[in-house]
Amino acid sequence: MSERDDEEREFDLRWADGAAHKEPSARARMLAARWKENPPGPVPFRAEPEHRGSAGRSSWVSTVVVLGCVVAVIVLLGYVNLGRY
Repeated sequence: MSERDDEEREFDLRWADGAAHKEPSARARMLAARWKENPPGPVPFRAEPEHRGSAGRSSWVSTVVVLGCVVAVIVLLGYVNLGRY
């Protein structure tokens, strides 16, 4: 065999993918052992949001607070620059 044939065989991904035995990763082995005794229950794709009561702010209040802070910073910077001239 020539050196070129060795390089082609070394980097041939189809040959590697076609291997008969693939050892699972350490995490896969750990989870398989854990789930053998205690299998996980079904989990919805996207869980329902937790209780949204009066404890949290509504989105418009948060928006007003952020915009108010931005306006305050702009006014403060304008006042500081006005004092320079």
